Amino acid sequence: MIKARACEILKEREFVSIATCDFSGRPNAASKFILKVEGDFIYLVDYVIGRTYANLTINPHASLSFVDTSTLKGYQINGMVEVINKGQEYNKLIEDLRQKEIELSIQRIVEGVYKGKSHSAYEVATTDKSVFFKVKINEVVEMGMSGILKREKL
Repeated sequence: MIKARACEILKEREFVSIATCDFSGRPNAASKFILKVEGDFIYLVDYVIGRTYANLTINPHASLSFVDTSTLKGYQINGMVEVINKGQEYNKLIEDLRQKEIELSIQRIVEGVYKGKSHSAYEVATTDKSVFFKVKINEVVEMGMSGILKREKL
């Protein structure tokens, strides 16, 4: 139940914060582009290939966090991450990313015309140097305004 709500919220967003940690305990949190949510997996795009990538190659545990601004409930998704940087699944994800780039570019243009909103760039263009993080959802935590936590382990 909590997982379903959290995943629906993520499907409406472009970015989520991911927290990782190396083996010496040094934390890192960064925003990543959400490619898609399918079943028990969340696919994120990493363009920078920096500390998040380095941490996940040695320690695959991660935590995603975000807030539903309509209910002011916070969510945390904990799971194991597979780094995908080559192969058949990688090629399919690149295709998915190109399609999402087109959709988001169109959306930004239409929004700009409709609302008279100016963007510094309308095109959503990504670098050729990218990897994907396939997050396997193991636990979802919902945090209410009163401080009550609800946990759902998968």
